[in-house]
Amino acid sequence: MNLFENMEPVDPFEPLAVRMRPRSLDHFFGQEQVVGPGTFLRSMIEEDKVPSLLLYGPSGTGKTTLAKIISELTSSRFVMLNATNVGIGELRSTIEEAMRIRSSLQQRTILFLDEIHRFNKSQQDVLLPSVESGQIILIGATTENPFFEVNRPLLSRLRLLTLERLDATALVAILRRALTDEEYGLGKKALIVTDDLLEDIGRFVDGDARMALNILEQVGAMVRSGGEITIEIIEKVLGRRVYRYDKKGNNHYDVISAFIKSMRGSDPDAVLYYLARMIEAGEDPVFIARRIVICAAEDVGLADPQALVVANAAAQASHMVGLPEARIILSEAAVYVALAPKSNSTYLGIDAAIHAVRHKEQGEVPKHLRDAHYGGAKQLGHGVGYRYAQDYPNGYVEQQYLPDTLVGETFYTPLERGCEGEFVKAWKTRKG
Repeated sequence: MNLFENMEPVDPFEPLAVRMRPRSLDHFFGQEQVVGPGTFLRSMIEEDKVPSLLLYGPSGTGKTTLAKIISELTSSRFVMLNATNVGIGELRSTIEEAMRIRSSLQQRTILFLDEIHRFNKSQQDVLLPSVESGQIILIGATTENPFFEVNRPLLSRLRLLTLERLDATALVAILRRALTDEEYGLGKKALIVTDDLLEDIGRFVDGDARMALNILEQVGAMVRSGGEITIEIIEKVLGRRVYRYDKKGNNHYDVISAFIKSMRGSDPDAVLYYLARMIEAGEDPVFIARRIVICAAEDVGLADPQALVVANAAAQASHMVGLPEARIILSEAAVYVALAPKSNSTYLGIDAAIHAVRHKEQGEVPKHLRDAHYGGAKQLGHGVGYRYAQDYPNGYVEQQYLPDTLVGETFYTPLERGCEGEFVKAWKTRKG
């Protein structure tokens, strides 16, 4: 029997997040890449041929809700278990019951196993034969990286679907639906609220729809029917200030500008302050990481080449772990860039070279530098007279590299700061 068959009247004591769980894919907002028209899963649901799946994504992105929608839209029997409180004995009994029903009633069983990463290897191994033979359709859900937490043999038999953290547009749609739904939501109260305030809630919860609905329910309880939800009421519920941060407005660009200039100006306290403002306001950590990477290359450069390595590693790590832990990674990289010696010599150098390419006569590549690997190249003079630097003392030999029209042009002007000073000193020594 499907989960939503013969539904009982709405329980007013159930949390809003439970009451507002979508009952169709049309209300499953923010995961169009998984269930949108023409996607693999949507097609399988419509054909009632859902295979074994693994739903992977952060909390509040709809893994459990999607499983329940599948149960409603397919003819399969649906069983829901949680790996935190089920043992091998109960798991075996569920599988045996599924086999009996399949044999007697010709009905498949979908087993939804929430938090599958909590199962150890032996528990996961119990599932393997029945999944492989098709005796059950397993839908596992996890917030942890499945390549670390799910046994490889079991993982290879599941279709992995990634549910992304919900963006502001999806969260506003979810909250607006809850505000207008008179049967399950808060529609009967006819509350007034702007989309900007709903976006504030969305930024605070960092993509977690469940948390957003819980906050909305508490806020709604503080407002009389027909009343208006204000920023002050939201702050009372949250117990903290809500930072207004329009990503398309001046404030957004002012804060990020101050952050970059504080790194360039070697002020770690200001760097941490503006980083905190962006994080608290819900800025995308990927956006922040990109700014740190750019600053490491543009403003630190050769003075400390390791800064770019640190910044790039921070970008990858913060993307992998997400907030709130990403704040630690981003702060380490940003402070490193702030403390590092500064040089913009390569940044100025490449821009000077680009200017020359655009505005000066280019000339021909010197013949001795041209490609000479093919037959007949020497007859054209290509590669003739080229001096292989590794054959000379210190790995350096004087020869012309720029085109004739640009001989004498200087694009790179060293700044003898930090590591770059050592590089330049060694470079001059090699040249003699």
